[in-house]
Amino acid sequence: MVQSRTHTCNDLGLANVGEKVTLVGFYDNMRKVSKNLGFLILRDFYGITQCVIETEEMMDKLNGVNNESTLSVTGVVRERSSKNANIKTGDIEVVPESIEVLGKCIYNELPFEVNRSKEADEATRLKYRYLDLRNPAVKDKIVLRSRIVAELRQAMMAHDFLEITTPILTCSSPEGARDYLVPSRNHPGKFYALPQAPQQFKQLLMTSGFDRYFQVAPCFRDEDARADRSPGEFYQLDMEMAFATQEDVFAVIEDVLPPIFAKYGIYKQASTAPFKRITYRDALETYGSDKPDLRIDLVLQDVTDTFKGCGFGPFDAEGASIEAVKVTGFNATRKVIDKVMADVEVATANKACWFKMDENGELAGGIAKFLQDKKEAVVNALDLKPGDFVGMAAGKKADALKTAGVLRKLLGNVAEGHMNKEAYEFCWIVDFPMYEIGEESGELEFCHNPFSMPQGGMEALKSMDPLDILAYQYDLVVNGVELSSGATITSVILILSVPMTVNATKISDIKAERDKTQQELNQANSTLSNLKEEREGIEEEINTLDEELMEVMASISMVEDEIVELEGQIEETEEDLKEAIADEEAQYEAMKKRIQYMYEKGDYSYLELLLECKNMSDLVSKSEYVEELYEYDRKMLIKYQEARQLV
Repeated sequence: MVQSRTHTCNDLGLANVGEKVTLVGFYDNMRKVSKNLGFLILRDFYGITQCVIETEEMMDKLNGVNNESTLSVTGVVRERSSKNANIKTGDIEVVPESIEVLGKCIYNELPFEVNRSKEADEATRLKYRYLDLRNPAVKDKIVLRSRIVAELRQAMMAHDFLEITTPILTCSSPEGARDYLVPSRNHPGKFYALPQAPQQFKQLLMTSGFDRYFQVAPCFRDEDARADRSPGEFYQLDMEMAFATQEDVFAVIEDVLPPIFAKYGIYKQASTAPFKRITYRDALETYGSDKPDLRIDLVLQDVTDTFKGCGFGPFDAEGASIEAVKVTGFNATRKVIDKVMADVEVATANKACWFKMDENGELAGGIAKFLQDKKEAVVNALDLKPGDFVGMAAGKKADALKTAGVLRKLLGNVAEGHMNKEAYEFCWIVDFPMYEIGEESGELEFCHNPFSMPQGGMEALKSMDPLDILAYQYDLVVNGVELSSGATITSVILILSVPMTVNATKISDIKAERDKTQQELNQANSTLSNLKEEREGIEEEINTLDEELMEVMASISMVEDEIVELEGQIEETEEDLKEAIADEEAQYEAMKKRIQYMYEKGDYSYLELLLECKNMSDLVSKSEYVEELYEYDRKMLIKYQEARQLV
């Protein structure tokens, strides 16, 4: 070993016992037992070694030395009495004869512990990046990448590929993302573009006669971060083959990647060649995604005909497609099921539903109450057994497939026995559509890669509906992640230069149909605008009527207040009237008794009282007795009045 050391901190073992060695590294930590005994851990890029300080002189040299200082230790290797099987040098220790401080750390306290730097704030980690990179957990990722790239280079060269580095400062190319621009000092107002991928350069190499090219290429894309891609800059294994078919490309990749995944991956098992081929359409209809995770054995099933008309709203909607995912032997709790359904809604903005068959063979839970009338058909369609769980999604075909695909992935993670979590499962997604109608533009657009060879070649472009043409395009997928994309590039110059115009008639028909639809849409928008104006006029009238109604309501309220006031007055008047009537009735009773008495005595002056009583009868009702008495003596009263006039 050079660099003033005989070994690294990961080299020594029992075979080195008795040797005098020199180690150089960082002061990782020190456990002091006494003033003449301590255990120093020395760390370098390769590992750690324990040094045992057994003299007071050696301890004094380390007093005041802070963590992360650099030391040179020379001493004798001896076997440890208590071995540590967790580290490679756990069988030995070094007894120092001399210690030299090469670089002293002046800080008593570091911004974070090196071995726990990943727990620190990201801004702090970036500021002290040199400390962060000393963390073995961070360093190991860089070492792993270096080894994987070296293995890739070796494997690609074994297949006669030539590594060629392409330019970084270039011009913009149609890759689908925004470019990073670099201003030119020599050409003011003009810019270089950083390559999103070396697509044009490798095509140039192929047309120049370079048969097989590859590089670990840097790619720069000004786009937001993704779950499986860092923003801004990433690296990819870029390759190109001349005079090759799709199967030729597959053969190379299937030979290069599995051994590297098995050697360096978390899981030590990877698919062997040939990888499974799945068409784009089959992937969507079977797995609900063009990036299926084949570790999960669950599949989608279209049950529209069976479940239509069951009374559950989303299933009975016009044009709804219904997809089901059956999970056998499902024993998750209701809490787990609810979380799966909530996660599906977050991921897709669509709701999923479920039901299960209990141990008694009855449909239970979720939407089971809507399925009782169709139980036999449901059981037969899904081949249900007790303990089976069914997750479901409904909506437009594309939405239902997407929702069911996410549901499949989540159920596979929580259902026991339905996912092989210790393997890498590769597959090729093939037969992508050449064209599609863009959701935003409404125009005919390339579905995947504009440089792809159409299946059927020029004849397909001339005679087929563009939306029915398939392309020699493919994605490599592993465990539900799109690992790479590729295509068989057009090899005929006419196909390369005019893949759209050769089918102008078909495209013209589609555009005419689109224009007609747009015209109808404009007419509908005009009608809608008129309706909006009418609605605004009606709303103004409603507002006016509302104001008038408010005024009427206010008037009614005032009248009601007056009525309440009058009712109070009426009540008071009725009370006064009742008191007056009571007084009159009392006088009337007294008068009646007096008249009766005078009548019985033959005193006809009672008739005067009877006349007074008659006047009183305007206010009070006469008793039956007085009424009869009045009618009986009415003639006598007249005579009596005439007699008084004579007198």
